Amino acid sequence: MSSEATRHLARDPALKRLIRRVGPPQLRAEPGRSPYEALLRAVAHQQLHGRAAETILGRFIALFPEHDFPQPAQVLTTRETALRACGFSQSKIAAIQDICIKTLNGTVPTRRAAARIPDAELIERLIQIRGVGRWTVEMVLMFTLGRPDILPVDDFGVREGYRLLHALEEQPKPRALAVIGEAWAPFRSTAAWYLWRAADEGKKIKPA
Repeated sequence: MSSEATRHLARDPALKRLIRRVGPPQLRAEPGRSPYEALLRAVAHQQLHGRAAETILGRFIALFPEHDFPQPAQVLTTRETALRACGFSQSKIAAIQDICIKTLNGTVPTRRAAARIPDAELIERLIQIRGVGRWTVEMVLMFTLGRPDILPVDDFGVREGYRLLHALEEQPKPRALAVIGEAWAPFRSTAAWYLWRAADEGKKIKPA
């Protein structure tokens, strides 16, 4: 437990034991991925298994061979029939189009511009997008922009991990977990990663 984050979190004895079992955190951000691309990929994955979503994304990306990833203006001039043929539902097409519109008007910042915007402000800006909720934005902040102090209190796995870690009968409510998590600042993203690992451990324990 050599990192500043794990030393800080290890003040909680239960987290300290978990950290010793699991080892150093493997929380990595996607280098170079823009918030636009991250949001579009997140919408594509909503309510789908990962393999199915990646298949749909592969078809979508193949529509625009001149770019590594489709540009917003290109997507907006693409017929909806072509997007539906990729496997996107009508609601996802509407969300994708809104992501593109709000990227072009500056609501969705570039990666460089996002670096200057505080977490709370980014969340408030991006949840204006159709089909994008707080949890989705928090995942973008953690896994695309590498923000170190995000605690997704609405996430089932995070709350279940806390319940198992502290042998509680019920998961803490999101508001209660937010209060508890104040003690983990400014490393709440790392805390969330460890709580996910605690939930994973719980899945491996067979009921008696």
